[in-house]
Amino acid sequence: MSFTTVFVLSNVSLNPTPSDLPGSGTLQTIANGLAGWGLILSLIALVIGAVMWALGAHSQNVHQSMAGRRAVLISLGAAIVIGGAPILINFFFHAGRGLH
Repeated sequence: MSFTTVFVLSNVSLNPTPSDLPGSGTLQTIANGLAGWGLILSLIALVIGAVMWALGAHSQNVHQSMAGRRAVLISLGAAIVIGGAPILINFFFHAGRGLH
C-alpha cells in the first residue's frame, strides 16, 4: 500500500441520518415504546421496593429493609438512565465528532 492509498482510506466521514434507511420511523417507535416500558417497570420496582423497605423497617428485619432500599435506589437510577439516555448518547457522539 502506498502512502496515497492510506491517506485516501483515512478520509472517511459519518453523517448519521436515520431517514436514509427504510423502517427508521418504526425503529424510533420501538425505542420510544421500550423506554416507556422501562419507565413503567421502574415504577413497579420502586413501589415494590418501597413496600419491602417499609415492611422490613417495621418488622425489624434488616435484610428485607436493605433489599427494599436497594430496589428503590436501583429503580430510581434506571429511570435516570432511561430519561437521560438520548442526552448522554448525543453528548458523547458530539464529543467524538470534535476529536481531531
